[in-house]
Amino acid sequence: MLTSTRMDCGSVAELPTFESPVSRSFVSDAGASMEPRQPGAVLTLHDVSATTKIIVRAGPETVARHQLDASFGTSRVEEDVLVIGQRPDEWIILGPAAASRALVDRLDRSGHVSVIDHTHSRALFRLTGAKASSVLEKLCSLDWNDHMTPDGAAVSASVAKVTCDIARNDVNGVRSYLISCDRSYGQYLFDAILDARHEFGADAPVDGAG
Repeated sequence: MLTSTRMDCGSVAELPTFESPVSRSFVSDAGASMEPRQPGAVLTLHDVSATTKIIVRAGPETVARHQLDASFGTSRVEEDVLVIGQRPDEWIILGPAAASRALVDRLDRSGHVSVIDHTHSRALFRLTGAKASSVLEKLCSLDWNDHMTPDGAAVSASVAKVTCDIARNDVNGVRSYLISCDRSYGQYLFDAILDARHEFGADAPVDGAG
């Protein structure tokens, strides 16, 4: 059963400095913008793991679930923050730290509502490009066609045998996916996606690096 808790967003600043789960010397967009620097590239893979990630669980009787306003399997953008209906009664908030925490602070916490900051415990990657769905098809058995997973769709699936949360979040009309997993699998999953994408865009940059 969900329990009623309150997260003191001010205390988040006391957490240790974020360290990426990917041990590579790539320049990252993490924590700055949810948009890749080269949306028109054939295929790009960015480590955006430092993006603030907050999980909200709210019972069906709560005001908070109506404030979040994203049904199961869908997502929406509010003031640069992505609100994802990842599971029944569970939402993931992704975005810049200040905006994400401000959105959470506006939630009515009455009833069965819990708020947990998972920024340090989850890896997050952005895969962008016309062939991004083809890369996922190599690693995952879900149907990534537009009619099944359109822009705004949210799913949970095994990617390269790692349990992931995936949100389609197109940028400037270019197909793009946000892929999140447990931090301990971050390096492995990043390498698996990087390897799979070579077939479709071997010369495409990673994290904007040449």
